[in-house]
Order: sequence, then C-alpha cells, then structure tokens
Amino acid sequence: MELRWGIYAVTSGVLLFVAAYGFEQEKMEREFPSPHEFTFWSRKLYRANRVHDSEKLRDAGGVSWEFSGRRYMELLKRLEDPEIDGAGLLQQGEDESQILIPGVGRSGYDITAKPENWRRGYYEALLGASRAAEFLDSCLKDTTRDLVFTKAAVIGPSNPNPRPLPPGCPEPPREENCEPAYLPPETFYMRILTTTGFTDAQRLYAALAYASWLDYKGTPEAAGEMFKWGLDIAKAGLAEPDAVVDPKTHTIKSTAVAPSRNILRATTAMAEHKARNKDLAGALPIFLSVLRARRALPPAPPKVQEDNGGLVKQTVELVRYALIPPEFPPPPPDGNLPPMRGAEEKCEEAALMAWIGEIMYASASDTAGKESGLAWTRESVDVAEEELRGGVKEDRVCRQCLQTGLGNWSQMVEKLAKEEKRKKKEGGVVKKGWFGRSEEVVGEGVGRWEAEEKLVRMRFKRARDVLDVEKVDLSKLYIFR
Repeated sequence: MELRWGIYAVTSGVLLFVAAYGFEQEKMEREFPSPHEFTFWSRKLYRANRVHDSEKLRDAGGVSWEFSGRRYMELLKRLEDPEIDGAGLLQQGEDESQILIPGVGRSGYDITAKPENWRRGYYEALLGASRAAEFLDSCLKDTTRDLVFTKAAVIGPSNPNPRPLPPGCPEPPREENCEPAYLPPETFYMRILTTTGFTDAQRLYAALAYASWLDYKGTPEAAGEMFKWGLDIAKAGLAEPDAVVDPKTHTIKSTAVAPSRNILRATTAMAEHKARNKDLAGALPIFLSVLRARRALPPAPPKVQEDNGGLVKQTVELVRYALIPPEFPPPPPDGNLPPMRGAEEKCEEAALMAWIGEIMYASASDTAGKESGLAWTRESVDVAEEELRGGVKEDRVCRQCLQTGLGNWSQMVEKLAKEEKRKKKEGGVVKKGWFGRSEEVVGEGVGRWEAEEKLVRMRFKRARDVLDVEKVDLSKLYIFR
C-alpha cells in the first residue's frame, strides 16, 4: 500500500514538473519567440539567453555574465555544427578554408544559404556573446575551481595589491592558476563584420558597438578607424555616397535628400566619438548636419486606431493566441532607406540637441555663447519630455536624453547662478554706517539664473513619472531558464 502511494506521489510530481516546464517554455516562447528553423535544444537555449540577457534585466543589474556567456557559447557551437544546426554553412576562402584574422581568430561564415530567421537568430547569438565578452573582459577564471574572479582580486606579481573580496566570497585565486574568463569581444564583433549574409544594418550595429568598446578601452585611434569602417558600411548602400556625406568632415551635405537610416546612425556615432575625445570643432558640424537632415525627413503617417471588432473577434483572437504558436518577428529594415519623421526620430533629434547644447556651452568663451548652449539644452528637454508624454514611454533614447538634458541643464544653470551671485556681490554699493563704519549692500532680489535653478528643480519633479522605469523583481523570473 505504501509503495503504491509512493509511486503515485512520484508520478504526480514528475507530471507536475513536466507540466510546469512546458508551461514556462511556452510562456518564454511567446515573450521571446525563437526561430522555427533551430532544433529543439537550440530554440531552448535561444529563449533562455534572451530571458537572461533581456534589457530589463540588464538595467536592473541582474545578469550573471559568466552564466550568460557560457550559454551563448553553447548555442553558437550548435548553430555552427554541420551535424546539428549548421548544415549549409560555408567557410570563406578560395579553397573554402578558414580565413584567420591576426589577434582575433577565424573570419565568419557564408550564411546566405540559410533562411532569414536562422540568420537573425545567429546574429543575436553572436551579439549576445560579444556583450558577455565585454563584461568578462576584466575577469579571470580559476582553473582549479572553475570560478570567475575580477582581475583586481587575483593574487600575483602583476597585482601586488589585490582588492579584498566581500565576506562570504570564495578565497581569491593565484595568478598562475588563472586564464581569461572568456574570449575577447573583438572575436565576436569581427565574426559579424566578416560574415556574408548579414544585412548592412546588422553589420553597422556591430561596427559601432565595437568602436564604442575601443573608445571605452582608451584606444581612440583604433576606435576612429572602426567608426570609419561603420560609415563605409552605411555608404555601401548608396548609389552616390560622396554626394551625401563629405568624405573629409563626415558631415551630411545640405544638398542630400533624405539620407538613409544607416547614414544618420553612422554619422551621429562619428560625431559622438569626436566629442568624447575632445574634438569639439569636428563634432559640432556633424551634429548640426545630422539634425538638419533629420528635420527634413518626410513626416510619418498618423497612427490608425485598431478596431477591437467586438466580443466575437476578441474571442477568436484569444483562441488563436492559445492554440497557434507565435511566429518569429518580421525582419527589421536593412537601413538603406530613409526613415520617416515619427516619434522615435524626434527622440533622436532631442538627443542631437542635447549634444549640441553641451558642446556649445563647453566651448563658449562668453555668457552669450553659454546662453546659446543652454537654449539648445532646454529645447532638447522639452522635445524629449513631450515625446515621452505622447506615448513613446518605452523609447530608451528619449528617456536617456531627458535624464541627460535635465542633468546638463542643472549644471549649466548652477554655474551661471554662481557667477551671477559673485558679480552681484562684487558690484555691491558701499555705504557709510553708524560711527563711520562702511558696509557693503548687495543688490536684493532673486537673479535670473537663481530663478531658473528653481525652474530646473521643478522640471526634475515633473519628469519623475515619465522617467520611472518598471523595476524587475528578480524573484519572479523564469525558473527553468
């Protein structure tokens, strides 16, 4: 009797586990659809990686990059294995042999024979691995315990003053027992750039991400060359690139009609690179030319309100949602056509105005120049807040622009207010007091910039509701990821 009930309990537990596992995989598939061309286990890895490396989780700082990087490598091995998901991949070269890139490794494959959805899934896997590589670049792996530690905590000749670890952490390893925790980011970025079969937009994104990484690592010359490579990728989609972008200054020419999305993105990234590296004279004309080009884009058509269709249609849609598996999202544009000037593009304009205002304020030698930079900053804040309140609350560019613009505005006004108070104090009137004492009488009343300081504080408070991002409860994440 006890044995029978034990069998019932074990069987029920197994069935409940299988049901919970299946339900959660279905939920993950609907939130992060996987390419149907992948095999079962590759689709599971793809879903798990998208969940574990989602934007919300990255914003919350809840990604375990060592775990995520290992999962991405498992997925890439399956996708490149001809016996599993890699049938039809071709090595690039005259004799179909691997092309080795010095210091990086082999080049990418020719994946043109694979379906579009497969190629996009492969691209996401390479891009995810590059993100993990960036975060693990400052880490080493202890080969004796298979644990990952930051380089600053490793004991060895190259680190005479190791940083102590928090209480409860494992003992730090010795340098001779360590190896790099992951492949370098350039391995994956160059794999994307040298793969045949990715769109220009995909290759451009990888080039700009790699260039930003090189900037972060303190190699501006190498970063500049990579930004130029990205600009060349964007130009490749144009019939007459020199008629659109000046080859020397990288500005968009005033005669250019509706530049492509890739051109707008590449030139903006080049200007940001120049601004970060103190080349303000080279960055400002590019920003102004991109802003002019964006404002001249054709307007986006008004959004059409979808009709719910009544109770019957809603019921049919609910049944279809429950029974029909979700399709992989349609491919995004390749970036070789001009965008429409909708809400998202206006957010990009606000970001450009924030850069222009910051540069003009920083490079101004007089109050008039600083006021001009401040005016650009105010306008960027107004545009970003207007778009966020208009319904693009999920747009990261607008949110970041509003945060940055308010911060810049506050700092600019604070400096001008201090200067205003100093001048007011120096220009005080000296009067004779009782018993022959002289005292300085400072002009009374609130100054212009002091009043604007109060205005900025009010704008900070008003913007809280559009800047607040939904916080991720890490305890409610998927169990079987």
